[in-house]
Amino acid sequence: MSEKLPLATLIELAQTRTDEATRRLGQLQNAQTSASAKLEMLVQYRQEYLEQFNGQMQGGLAASQVRNFQNFICTLDGAIEQQRALTLQADTRLGQGRTDWQSSKRRLSSFGTLADRVRQFELGVANKKEQRESDERSARQFFLRSTALTD
Repeated sequence: MSEKLPLATLIELAQTRTDEATRRLGQLQNAQTSASAKLEMLVQYRQEYLEQFNGQMQGGLAASQVRNFQNFICTLDGAIEQQRALTLQADTRLGQGRTDWQSSKRRLSSFGTLADRVRQFELGVANKKEQRESDERSARQFFLRSTALTD
């Protein structure tokens, strides 16, 4: 009985940690998806802006408009690089979160396996006890019958 309580506590703690790791993994997945979507949006916006600018260039643009375009593209490129870095960080965190979650699941599974072994052992002990008691009853009955026959 004293073996069950610590094991049950360990299983409960492992389940809590696994649940927390699952929630954290979901948050990390959302953050990674959001970062990737923002990066894709910035890259697409840059491409659309370039296409629009190329169309305007065919009609002729003033030097100030070309400089404004170049400045804007440089700013946009900086934002894209920052977003790439954020996306890479989100990917790394997601990978670490997956590893943590898998570790938590393995630990919980290990405790579950240990609990199953304890239950099997206890069942074996109970079965042996029951068999011993049955054998003792049979022996008593046999003894009582044999003494009754000899009297």
